[in-house]
Amino acid sequence: MPRRLINRQPSKPTRVALGILPFLMLIAIYMMASHQRLLENPSDKLLPAMSSFANSIERMAFSENQRTGTYLFWDDTVSSMQRICIAVSISAFIGLLFGVANGAIPYIRAKLSPLITAISLIPPMAILPILFIVFGLGELAKVMLIVIGIAPFLIRDMQQRTLEVPAEQIIKAQTLGANSWHIILRVIVPQVVPRLISSVRLSLGSAWLFLIAAEAIASTEGLGYRIFLVRRYLAMDIILPYVIWITFLAFVFDFVLKKTSQKLFPWFHGSLKES
Repeated sequence: MPRRLINRQPSKPTRVALGILPFLMLIAIYMMASHQRLLENPSDKLLPAMSSFANSIERMAFSENQRTGTYLFWDDTVSSMQRICIAVSISAFIGLLFGVANGAIPYIRAKLSPLITAISLIPPMAILPILFIVFGLGELAKVMLIVIGIAPFLIRDMQQRTLEVPAEQIIKAQTLGANSWHIILRVIVPQVVPRLISSVRLSLGSAWLFLIAAEAIASTEGLGYRIFLVRRYLAMDIILPYVIWITFLAFVFDFVLKKTSQKLFPWFHGSLKES
């Protein structure tokens, strides 16, 4: 049997090397482009040199701010992480609760499913002013924007995953005398929780988008706030490290969720080809 490309699996070192290669290529392309622009204009701010990034990181992360007496980079990180962790946790709980209820109980599905579908089609950014009016400019409005942005998606996905639970399992549970509550807790929930984690991983990009938008409009600290604060000065030496840091945090968040799911639900991942 010929070894076709589709059947070849890279070894772990090869997989790591291939994963790192695109990042190294991007860095090399940036450095060449930056060098060329700085040769033409040493004051160019669009593509600053690597040394500018190092100076900015040292100033923001490791030098105490004279006005606030804090380290701005870490303060921004803590503020943003608190908001997104709270919002994603609330959204996951809502998604599991209403998704399973909609999928398992037809009367609830008939009543709530159309409403949730309609809410999921509303662009969250369009109602951002309403959130600030209703909830004020504090933390609640920022958290609610993320919740409204991703919770309907999680509900609809959990509803579908609940409906995909094999009917044979439901019938067998009822034959053994299980009531509706037992079926939901013992049969359905254990099977949809790992799928909930996968759905949360897929929604992280949207969650970060809504967080950055909320912080940019109404906040006094946060990663999104800092990016939009310095944009007027074309401070790419601050903006780009912040963007890279946000990407790294999102990657770590995703990685932790993936490993947690693999540890708690190995049976679910055994039949999956994951990235």
